[in-house]
Amino acid sequence: MSKFNKHILGCLAIICSLFFSLNTNAQSKNDLEAKKKLLQKEISLTNKLLNETRKNKELSLDELLKLKSKINARAGLISALNAELRMYNNEIKKNTDEIAFLQNDLSKLKEEYAKMIYYAYVHKGSFEKIMFVFASNSFNQAYKRLKYIQQYSTYRKSQAKNIVKTQESLKQKITELDQAKQEKGAIISLEEQEKQKLAVEQVEREGAVKQLQGKEQELKQELAKKQAAAQKLQKAIQKIIEDEIRKAREAAKKAGNTSKGFPMTPEALKLSNSFAANKGKLPWPVMEGVITDRFGQHPHPVLTGIVINNNGIDISTTKGAIARAIFDGEVSSVAIIPGEGKVVMIRHGEYLSVYSYMTEVFVKKGDKVSTKQHLGVLVNESGASKTDVHLEIWKGMTKLNPEYWIFRK
Repeated sequence: MSKFNKHILGCLAIICSLFFSLNTNAQSKNDLEAKKKLLQKEISLTNKLLNETRKNKELSLDELLKLKSKINARAGLISALNAELRMYNNEIKKNTDEIAFLQNDLSKLKEEYAKMIYYAYVHKGSFEKIMFVFASNSFNQAYKRLKYIQQYSTYRKSQAKNIVKTQESLKQKITELDQAKQEKGAIISLEEQEKQKLAVEQVEREGAVKQLQGKEQELKQELAKKQAAAQKLQKAIQKIIEDEIRKAREAAKKAGNTSKGFPMTPEALKLSNSFAANKGKLPWPVMEGVITDRFGQHPHPVLTGIVINNNGIDISTTKGAIARAIFDGEVSSVAIIPGEGKVVMIRHGEYLSVYSYMTEVFVKKGDKVSTKQHLGVLVNESGASKTDVHLEIWKGMTKLNPEYWIFRK
């Protein structure tokens, strides 16, 4: 293989490598930027909610939960900044390696070109070229020598172009390296600021926990009320699900269908499949908010040795917020549960979504609702500056984690 072909293959390999790495880096940068913006937005909203809560002047568990949510978001932001720093370190190393390669390649190209110029200078006369052709032993050899002279001239021109292109690539890589170093510096500065804020918030949380521990009896009473309300809600949901399954089976039996599970009409099955296909893409039950109590069992944030269980998630939002449907469906029930406020349950084929803590409801049983349709006004606890929505998702009699179903805002 000629030096020219080898050089071309080498350049192609570099271009492919650059294209792949640039494409990957662009995706990584975009993903990290999007994640950072989401977390910064969440921190900003939590600060807004905390300011509302602190108007009450008396420390509450709700304030601690919001503070904890902000700390988690801040930690996530620092983690994203760390990932971005690693990406910039890799980019700097890659650019440094490519600059070294291009400098070496440029040196070789210049060296080869210098030799060609010297050779052309030594054999500069056209007479020597003609004699070189006519000195051939045969016509075939003369033809080959003529082609060689033409190829040599073309190669000289291509080498000159390659030198210019390599110089341009080198200049671009040096610019990219400088830019990456500047951006890395900015990220380091931002990360340090976020770490300082996190340290302050952690101290604030520890102080809040100690202060609330002095209200142990009050917190236990509040927890007992919440658990009693959650049990009433769960019984109401289970009764509705059982009634709907019984009615669906009776209707299916009349139609000659004796299948087990949750019998569905073709329309209900289509809706159920559509709901399942949108897992992770469903909208939030409020326009904006932060999750302050997550699904499943977890330790109480203040009371030592006490484990709380949440059948859904609690989202803290702004005063006067409206609850909205997360998907198309039909209202199965509108109920009043002491401690949960007014509750709306919406059937989506085999799935059921439940929305609690409303003071006013806009829908009634049997209504067809669409995605993001307003369901009701959320309760604003007087004196606590607290507005939450409680969301549950069920499949048959199985409770699901709503966080896996709604998209990350």
